[in-house]
Amino acid sequence: MSIAGYSGTPLIKKLGIQPEMKILLIKEPDNYFALLETDISEQLCKKVDSPDLIHLFVKSNKEFKSEMKKLKTIYKRNTSLSIWVSWYKKSAKIPTDITEDTIRNYALKNDLVDVKVCAVSDIWSGLKLVVPLAKR
Repeated sequence: MSIAGYSGTPLIKKLGIQPEMKILLIKEPDNYFALLETDISEQLCKKVDSPDLIHLFVKSNKEFKSEMKKLKTIYKRNTSLSIWVSWYKKSAKIPTDITEDTIRNYALKNDLVDVKVCAVSDIWSGLKLVVPLAKR
């Protein structure tokens, strides 16, 4: 499995996933653990768990907005949460109406800021969203 992007950094490190974290995956691709090169199934959130990190994969702006509305109560309750949003890269040549700017503009209007971008795979990009320090 080749590492996505040019940095050579493993994806699990780019995303900041630590062994003690609870992870909520939403609409992740079937090969997610292969992309991470690690099986994190023991870290996945149960219904009663509060996630430390959410990784949301979206294919359209409509899907993105719908999923983010559902997550608002979670990031309002846990302001130290990280939310990674992944969308199709332009180079993937897969039709989509969502871009990094779409995600960033939504975040800024909804009490979030973007702090990092990375290549998740050959077809997925990722943007990390957090609650600004001043609002924690």
